[in-house]
Amino acid sequence: MVLFCLQQVQPIKASVITQVFHVPLEERKYKDMNQFGEGEQAKICLDIMQKTGAHLELSLAKDQGLSIVVSGKPEAVTKARKQIVARLQTQASATVAIPKEHHCFVIGKKGERLQDLKLKTATKMQVPRPDDPSNQIKISGTKEGIEKARHEILLISAEQDKRAVERLDVEQVYHPFIAGPYNKLVRELMKDTGTRIDIPPPSVNKTEIVFSGEKEQLAQAVARVKKIYEEKKKKTTTLAVEVKKSQHKYVIGPKGNSLQEILEKTGVSVEIPPTDRSSETVILRGEPEKLGQALTDVYAKANSFTISSVSAPSWLHRFIIGKKGQNLAKITQQMPKVRIKFTGGEDNITLEGPTEDVHVAQEQIEAMLKELIHGMDYAIIKADHQFHRHLIGIVEQKFHRTIIGQKAERVWEIREQFPEVIINFPDPAHKSDIVQLRGPKNEVEKCTEYMQKMVADLVENSFSISVPICKQFHKNIVAKGGANIKKDKLCLGGDGLWWVVVG
Repeated sequence: MVLFCLQQVQPIKASVITQVFHVPLEERKYKDMNQFGEGEQAKICLDIMQKTGAHLELSLAKDQGLSIVVSGKPEAVTKARKQIVARLQTQASATVAIPKEHHCFVIGKKGERLQDLKLKTATKMQVPRPDDPSNQIKISGTKEGIEKARHEILLISAEQDKRAVERLDVEQVYHPFIAGPYNKLVRELMKDTGTRIDIPPPSVNKTEIVFSGEKEQLAQAVARVKKIYEEKKKKTTTLAVEVKKSQHKYVIGPKGNSLQEILEKTGVSVEIPPTDRSSETVILRGEPEKLGQALTDVYAKANSFTISSVSAPSWLHRFIIGKKGQNLAKITQQMPKVRIKFTGGEDNITLEGPTEDVHVAQEQIEAMLKELIHGMDYAIIKADHQFHRHLIGIVEQKFHRTIIGQKAERVWEIREQFPEVIINFPDPAHKSDIVQLRGPKNEVEKCTEYMQKMVADLVENSFSISVPICKQFHKNIVAKGGANIKKDKLCLGGDGLWWVVVG
């Protein structure tokens, strides 16, 4: 592929990025192998590209997972990724059971309360119809949204419960001890007392724990929670440590599992600052003799994932990615947890994932890069800048053209004669005669010879004359829609004269 690029005087930094996403087989929404590349999945991909402006390329991994290469402006890639998760990946879902007679209070007058809940929690909810005996309300969305929605529904139900209801104010930092690892303790407590206990999720900034049930059993549940609370306040202490903000998500783990694992193993609660705060301070809360082991586990989790980078000229990125992302697919198939990010205009590649996997992926990319550099060449052709637009015009006339990229960068897919040569034309404002070619050595040599012949033909067969025309008549010369300019017969010189090209 030969790429012709018109460079800007001041190129915009990081204007285009490329990211690769991997959707495991079990999370793929469309799994019919006979429909790959067509059907509903293909329609959705086309729709995502049209709506976001990003470019998507799909390929199947050996494990039948989906590798998706997404390229475009940063905001376009972000939007595309959200739509990929929402439309190509299965969404999380959960159900919450409340008495059937409480459903109408969740729905509210004319459905307003239910709509407010959906907006507030960014989830979808399905409440069974009145003639449906089910008491299950289905919630789908993000984990955080589902937690919020579930909590709100249970509070609405508690308000309508004819049994006793009691609220206990407990500092939020002690909620994990009352819930227990993976909510095992609070489930056991509810089972023993027959009392419903609603602990607000961490994403909801509330301290109130709500109990509802038979008066005597409810009192037992409240007493046991108070006892846990008072004991933890007396016996626990805190240890504050600094962990890089970028590593916090690894301490938390998928769906908060790493935090639950540490709590179950050591009895220590780990408090992570919110993502919207710059703080890097992580607080460990537990019994003094358990803090040491918990700290070791926190550092192990933080260092289990890493972010690394490889220095690579930006013009080589497309060769590293490979046609339809084939080169990267080989790496992501072996190490699906590694995320590889290319940023247009920047001479580096970012890798993120499990430490060992990142090191292996980095070695493979560096080896690929070394091989590419060894096999690549760079050449310069001198061609009068007045001929540049005609050189591009010849390519436009002879070959199919696809325009992608930024305002001042045009890329043509050309015949197989030079499939991997990048040709850069300078910005017309520079009036430079230098045309740059990069690519595989043998391709660059052949393309250089071909381009030089094109230049020689233009010099030999073309000449120009200048005709002074008053400025007010220029629009008539150009013609409607620039019809005459498009014929490559006219051009306006910097001296205000129109040049008629013949040849």
